[in-house]
Amino acid sequence: MSQDGQIRIILAKLGLDGHDRGIKVVARILRDAGMEVIYLGLRQTTDSIIAAAEQEDADAIGLSMHNASHMTLAPAMVKAVAEAELDTPVIVGGIIPDEDLQPLRDAGVAVVLGPGASAEEVAQAVRDAVASV
Repeated sequence: MSQDGQIRIILAKLGLDGHDRGIKVVARILRDAGMEVIYLGLRQTTDSIIAAAEQEDADAIGLSMHNASHMTLAPAMVKAVAEAELDTPVIVGGIIPDEDLQPLRDAGVAVVLGPGASAEEVAQAVRDAVASV
C-alpha cells in the first residue's frame, strides 16, 4: 500500500482479448472507492504486468477475461507472480463459467468476479484479497 494506506492495483487485459469496456468501468469503481488504479490497457503479457507491479509496488493485480482464455492465462499470471516472488493477489473478472470458478481458485486466483457484481462487491473483494496476504 502507499504511505497513506491507499491500495494500488494494476488492471490489465492479458492476451489478445480486445473487449475493454468492463475493465474501464472497474477502474472507475476502484478509483471512486479510494484506490490508486494503474491501468495498463489491452494486449498485455505476464512480463509487462509483472514489470508494472514491481515498478508501482502494486498490492493487487486485476485481470479482465472475456475470450475464454481464463483457464490458461489466469494460472499463467499466478505462476508469473510466484516466479517473481511477489506477494500480490491476482483477481479475475469477466465472463467465467461456474464450472471454472473452483479450478481458478485452485490455481491460485484470489478472487473471481462475474458480471453483475456490484461496485461495493468489487471494491470489497479487492480489499479482502489485499488484506489476506
